[in-house]
Order: sequence, then C-alpha cells, then structure tokens
Amino acid sequence: MLYNLLYPLSDQYSVLNIFKYLTFRTGGAIFTALIICFLIGPAIIHWLKDKQHACQPIREDGPESHLKTKQGTPTMGGLMILISVCLSTLLWADWKNVFVWVVLGITLSFSLIGFTDDYLKVSKKNSQGMRGKLKLLFEFLFAFIAVWFVTKATTEPTATTLGFPFFKNLSLNLSCFYIPFAMFVIVGSSNAVNLTDGLDGLAIMPAMIVSVVFLIISYVAGHAAFAAYLQISYIAGTGELAVFCGALIGAGLGFLWFNAPPAKIFMGDTGSLMLGGALGTLSVITKHEIVLAIAGGLFVLETFSVIIQVVSFKLTGHRVFKMAPIHHHFEKMGWSEQTVVVRFWIISIILGLIALSTLKIR
Repeated sequence: MLYNLLYPLSDQYSVLNIFKYLTFRTGGAIFTALIICFLIGPAIIHWLKDKQHACQPIREDGPESHLKTKQGTPTMGGLMILISVCLSTLLWADWKNVFVWVVLGITLSFSLIGFTDDYLKVSKKNSQGMRGKLKLLFEFLFAFIAVWFVTKATTEPTATTLGFPFFKNLSLNLSCFYIPFAMFVIVGSSNAVNLTDGLDGLAIMPAMIVSVVFLIISYVAGHAAFAAYLQISYIAGTGELAVFCGALIGAGLGFLWFNAPPAKIFMGDTGSLMLGGALGTLSVITKHEIVLAIAGGLFVLETFSVIIQVVSFKLTGHRVFKMAPIHHHFEKMGWSEQTVVVRFWIISIILGLIALSTLKIR
C-alpha cells in the first residue's frame, strides 16, 4: 500500500524514492510484522485461554511429560502469525503484483482450514478434529486455484517447467502434468509442517529459515541480471515476494517469543497448515520446488518418519520408531524437549545453507 500510495509522489518528494527499493520494503515488512505480533500476542493468548477453557487436547499416546507440561496451553496461535503477515504484506508490498495476492490467498485459505480443524478439536475435546479426507479436499481445491493463477501469470514455457538444482540448463517441461505436481507440492508442504509442529518452537524456526532462503531466491529470480548470472529462471514480479517472506520472518520471530519453551501458546493447524502452504506456493512461483525439499528437509524427514512407521506396522506389525513423527522418537529415547528442538534447528540451518548453495553450484 505504501508503495502504491507514496512512490508515485517521488517526482515531487525525492525522499519517497526509497519505497522503490525492495530491500527497504522487505526490512520494513520484517520489522512491522514483528511489532504487530508483539502488540497483539498477549491479547490473543488471553482471548484464546478465555474461549478454549480446556485448551488443546494432548495425545494420550504421546510422551508422558506432555500430559503434564502442555496441558492447558491454548492453541490457534497461528492467528497472530496470520494477522501479522497479512497486515505487514499489505502495508509494504505492491498491490498490483498478482503473485502477492496468490500467496496471501493461500495463507488465508489454509489458515481457515487449520482454524476449523483446531476449533473442532477444542470444542469436541479430542485430538481428531476435521476429517482427513475433507481437509485434503479443501487443500487441493485451494492449491488448484493458486496454481492456475500462477501459471497464467508466468510466461511459457517457464510456467510449466521444473528446474533441477546443481545442474546447468537442466529442466523438464511437465506440460499438463505441472498443475497436479504443483498442487501436490503445496499440499505436501502444508501437511509436512503440520506434522513437524509437535514441540515448543520446533516448527516455527525451520519455517523462518526456509523463508530466508526463499526471500533470497524470490529476489534474485525477479531480477533479470541476477537470474542470468546465477543461471536460474527469470520470473518477472517474483521479487515482490521478498516482502511477503520478510513478513513471515518477522511474524515468526514474534510468535517464537511466546512459543519458546515453555510455550504460552501453540500455533495449531491454524498456523502450521498456513506456513507450509505459503512456503510451497513460494517454491512453485519461483520454480524452485526441489530446493524447497532441500531447505525444508526437516519437514520431509518428519513426514517420511510417519510414512515409514505406518507402512511398517501395517506390513509387519512392528514399528520402526518408538513413536512418530521422529521428534517424539528421540523424546522416547530420553532426549529432553529442548535438546530435540535445538538439534533439529541446527539441522534446518545446515539444510538452508545447502539450499542457498544451489544458486551458485551449477
């Protein structure tokens, strides 16, 4: 909004020329989202505690310590991330950019799905929530709408092309198969973050790290000279997504302030589905879907641990892990919650650095 209102006046007031620069507006988005989160956080926590009473149901088959330490903690904390990200993005981004509206649309729609799921869990006082098939149906529907708009806003043949990191000029045009593939990326990313969100601070930090990776990727992919130098696909308009990524980082930092152990609030599906969906959409727009799997490798690991556990139990009757997702396996082995979280953060940082290296190693 500030860009659309103030930059046109830069001919009269040269100081307003600063709104032209993405770096300035991205920094503004980070700071704004952080401040908004700090301001609204206590009020949202108080309101959710008052409304939820018994708060989020805790899995009875989970680590025993959770029944003591996490009982009574309100969920739906993703609302503070949602509000901070949306307000900050709307304030600093270019409203004429279609990609900005696509990621905001996914952010809002996936948050609505998560909110409904959280509401059902709290109101019914169990951990089941929304039926899995119905949840996936809505996720794929919203993902389809988002991918359709993205492909229409991207020039051919780039619109349906899958790029491969670490290789020069290696890409694959998926043609009509790209839309279902991109839908799977968005929905898969959303549910992978959701599975990771099981310990205080575990999901939000890796989500911020991936946001930093895509802040850089979106900026260079939207800059013709940088894209040519790095030999990646140039996608006009993606630079504006750096503002959205900045808002995600700022809101994530603000939320972590309240979610740090011992958490005063959980993000719930309201936040985890939204974050994963947004990151998946960023990868689709910038044509770095495989890089998302690298940067978000921790989310991939958590997801595969659940798949392996389920398949193994159904085929052999035995479990590979003491408990899935894998972060609970390490808790069952005797690791403290803080140890698991910090070590997983370290893994996520390493994976983020590897993902960024793909920009140069080709």
